[in-house]
Amino acid sequence: MKRFLANLLVVLLLAVLLGVWIIAPWPVVLGVAVLIALWLLLTRSGRLALEAARIGIASLPQRWGASLVIVVGIAGVVGVLVAMLAMGEGFKATLNHTGSDDTAILLRAGAQAETNSVITRDQVPLISALPGIARDRDGHALVSPELSQVVNLSSRSDGSDVNVQFRGIGPAGWTLRPKLRIVEGRKFRPGLREIVVGRGAQRQFRDMEVGRHIELANQQWTIVGVFESHDSHDSELWTDADVLGPAYQRPAFQSVTLKLDGKQGFRQLKAALAADPRLKLDAATTRDYFGKQSEGLTKLISILGTVIGAIMAIGAAFGALNSMFAAVAGRAREIATLRAIGFRGLPVVTAVMLETLLLALLGGLVGAAIAWAGFNGYTVSTLGNNFSQVVFQFKVTPALAWTGLKWALGIGLVGGLFPALRAARLPVTEALRAG
Repeated sequence: MKRFLANLLVVLLLAVLLGVWIIAPWPVVLGVAVLIALWLLLTRSGRLALEAARIGIASLPQRWGASLVIVVGIAGVVGVLVAMLAMGEGFKATLNHTGSDDTAILLRAGAQAETNSVITRDQVPLISALPGIARDRDGHALVSPELSQVVNLSSRSDGSDVNVQFRGIGPAGWTLRPKLRIVEGRKFRPGLREIVVGRGAQRQFRDMEVGRHIELANQQWTIVGVFESHDSHDSELWTDADVLGPAYQRPAFQSVTLKLDGKQGFRQLKAALAADPRLKLDAATTRDYFGKQSEGLTKLISILGTVIGAIMAIGAAFGALNSMFAAVAGRAREIATLRAIGFRGLPVVTAVMLETLLLALLGGLVGAAIAWAGFNGYTVSTLGNNFSQVVFQFKVTPALAWTGLKWALGIGLVGGLFPALRAARLPVTEALRAG
């Protein structure tokens, strides 16, 4: 019972240490690595551990099968983990790049997204007169009353029906989004059933070429241009709000996007909205608004990725344990000889751990490289908060690769610790007789 409780305590302590290791920032990890390196280089035990590790590493080609089990297992964990987290990172980056701090969006009070917001047409002139809004050379407020209609288009991949956001914008809509540029054709003309499509939508859905006619709301619409903005608007179709509204019998708008007048503009705008009982509206910078739209899905993907990665990590850790136990058993005479000529338990433990961590690091690098080569920039689409598809790209960042490497080294720590302890406790005489 005492041994069982002791082993359970070791496992719990190891789990806590692994959790701390995974969430540790890079300065802490770097500090730990520096301390270990100094111990290896400046102390007698450390130098003995390096020498023992050199001997073990030199024999790795003779144990390539067992070594490959560790590398491939850990590479699989890191590859899957980084790829899943890259999906969430890409979705988050796409929405975060959509807005800016110098533009704001107004929604009905309490509305979380445009789909459940209503702004009546008689409120638009009141909004335009508020302080804090930038104006053009002619003194007109830079506001774009907009509405969004979810429509069905055919997926280019399999022809299935997919929800797409059909956005109607006001005349200032182009000015408010300076990153957006027309890459094919031209802008739509106000008052006509003309559409410009985002580059992402064109790649994901059928019949999105310039000059095509598509039927929406039992009416024929002409695609006259393609735009590129490298954000969530790339997934949308755009037209004149005054044409889209009557086509779908939408008498009101859903949001108003506007340009803020300097650094104090947002504060002035919020104060004016709070003081006018006719305008029960919430204001947010477009950066904050679109950033919040990504929080739910990003968190879900992160949780799923972590859970799946943890399950796979347990399997990889057991694979590493089996391989290293087999390696220690096969090298019993070698380890016993080292101990007989003066190598103490700590250098032997450290040598086995260094060998395992080296294999784990190699597996982590391979997994991160596979995730980057296979998924970085890979284009997919998913359902956003407006119940329409958002086209985005997987984004394998250095931070995600670093996270994958920490997971790899954590697995290597678990996989090498117990075999290393066994090697240090191996009776010398028994091992020599067995050899």
